[in-house]
Amino acid sequence: MLKSVLITGSEGYLGSVLVPFLLNKGFEVTGIDTCFFNEYALIDKNVENKNYRFIKLDVRDINENHLKGIDVVVHLAGISNDPMCKMNSEKVYSPTRDYSKKLATICKSLGIKFIFASSCSVYGVGKNELLNESSNVNPQTGYSLNKYQIETDLEELSDSSFSPIALRFATVFGASPNMRFDIVINMLVGMAVTRNKIILNSDGQSWRPNLHIKDLCNSIFKSIDLEYKKEQLLVMNIGDEINNLKIIDIAKTVQDCLPGSKLEFLSENPNIDIDNLIKDRKVDGKDTRTYKVSFEKVRKIIPSFRCEWPVERGIRNMLEIFKEIKLDDIKYKNKCFYRLQQLEHLLNTNQLSDNLRWN
Repeated sequence: MLKSVLITGSEGYLGSVLVPFLLNKGFEVTGIDTCFFNEYALIDKNVENKNYRFIKLDVRDINENHLKGIDVVVHLAGISNDPMCKMNSEKVYSPTRDYSKKLATICKSLGIKFIFASSCSVYGVGKNELLNESSNVNPQTGYSLNKYQIETDLEELSDSSFSPIALRFATVFGASPNMRFDIVINMLVGMAVTRNKIILNSDGQSWRPNLHIKDLCNSIFKSIDLEYKKEQLLVMNIGDEINNLKIIDIAKTVQDCLPGSKLEFLSENPNIDIDNLIKDRKVDGKDTRTYKVSFEKVRKIIPSFRCEWPVERGIRNMLEIFKEIKLDDIKYKNKCFYRLQQLEHLLNTNQLSDNLRWN
């Protein structure tokens, strides 16, 4: 069994849950992160384990020495969602594509297994059909285009000596030490808890596949264990059809779990977003991104993998955690939990250069 795993983006929303998950499975874990979002943790990380080593490092600076003794690289690091106000999409995402290809190339030369965190957002727009890995992609944002471009680069690198895996994750939700309140279910639950209201930045009619963060971690664990030796990139959607839901239905589920929460629409009253945390720069009343996804392939390739967290169960779990940590409006609005706002803050205060390196 492969035992030594390196995780890029180990301190982020996904990484800060994946690290203890894999440690509990008996792996030796090395984490690499540049720590843009480490100023404040929503939940105590408490990762003290003799099998964990952390290196504060920009992924662009990884070299072969960092990968000595590593069996598997799980590549989570990247820029999420919109580009910053002062930077166009290409300037933001080109470095992500470049360092992903560089890292994969090093892994290929050293015989290291490579697992890439891709996204179902590459599908962009669908009709009523369930989209699968053979469906046409239609990225609607720089973020989703970047994910597909990296997949393309991995496909080109694939051969008899290198069989990378791309996991197209559904939209992730669930509590994490390095929380994100800028993704849909987390935002709606946090809002309901702290404001007793749910505000939608669209009409809520768009479909999304959803994936609990613990199911995501389990899919990575199963992929590490998967014996895959083919001359092509393995692409798998990760999620469950039961979690293909309209945004409006997610909002109503939150209301059911937290009775008394009022549902409002940003388009009807833009002034309710005084902190500019709810508005999505990609959405103008209606969200063009709408798609439902099939997860049949992963069930065939990894029969032991099943999602255990329907959306309602995940919402109720978050409500319990938020009650335990006494989540309030001040914590909820902390800019560290909103990726764009935090990066723009670091840029505007000259803590980051225009190429997103620490000054």
